Amino acid sequence: MQYRNATAQDTSAIAALHADSWRQNYRGAFSDAFLDGEVLADRMAVWTERLSTPGPLERTMVADDDGAVVGFAHTVFDDHPTWGALLDNLHVARSSTRGGVGSHLMGRTAGAVIERRPKTGLYLWVLEQNKTAQ
Repeated sequence: MQYRNATAQDTSAIAALHADSWRQNYRGAFSDAFLDGEVLADRMAVWTERLSTPGPLERTMVADDDGAVVGFAHTVFDDHPTWGALLDNLHVARSSTRGGVGSHLMGRTAGAVIERRPKTGLYLWVLEQNKTAQ
């Protein structure tokens, strides 16, 4: 497994993984019509923008398993004056859950936050419907 910064070439893989994760974990938080329909197009638009022009206060890392993106973490540095950096997205492919990918991505995210702002916190919101992440 290789952990690396995402590039624009990862856009489709990240968007597909993000959409699949939402379909699996966010029933009840989003409408079934959205999850069964336009979620992939929505995520594609978000990731196209994020990865084509990454901001200096954002970082997206991927877990790359022999050329396949099996997880990703997106962090917004300096998001909150008290809580610090926001781990805005942390998703792992179903086929790779419970294998430490999420923990490695979170650890590397924490390392990046410490490197940038040693006295800053890191926080993550988890939707009530996402029991697996809780």
